[in-house]
Amino acid sequence: MTRTPLSGVACSIARAADLFGDAWTALIMRDVLLGIRRFDELAQDLGLSRKTLAARLARLVEEGVVTRERYQASPPREEYVATEKGRELYPVLLALMAWGDKWYAEPAGPPARVRHDACGHLATPLVTCDACREPLTVAGTTQLPGPGGRVGPGTLLLGPLIAARGGEGGPGPAPGRPSTPG
Repeated sequence: MTRTPLSGVACSIARAADLFGDAWTALIMRDVLLGIRRFDELAQDLGLSRKTLAARLARLVEEGVVTRERYQASPPREEYVATEKGRELYPVLLALMAWGDKWYAEPAGPPARVRHDACGHLATPLVTCDACREPLTVAGTTQLPGPGGRVGPGTLLLGPLIAARGGEGGPGPAPGRPSTPG
């Protein structure tokens, strides 16, 4: 089955999903970010075919999410290291993990926990407002048009819906919206 490329859709979620829309890519990044960086170790940990792993890693390198770094000269061997762009995926993976822990954890509990090293506490990742630090929820946010927005494939209905909201998204609640997050 041929995938429809999403890179031309005027939506940041679509563009990110174009690269990370399959489970293997997210799991490869999870492993790389947590310290499994060599091809053979990635293949062993994930149980993934070498062909599929090579293709996903090549795309991650092409997109600047990981780089290949030599760790042995003879014979030449390389490992995959997350770039700044790749390291910035960590909060995204943590948010996905928190959602999975809430809705799909086994009765014994989640398969892994996250410790915040600065305070030493076990943490549940949250997506929060960078201004007030309150959690962002679907009921407490409004999507507004951005400078790169346009109507086209992938945004035929959503584009006009968001555009009709107008506004610059400054401080305070939108007209007709409660001031407290939902």
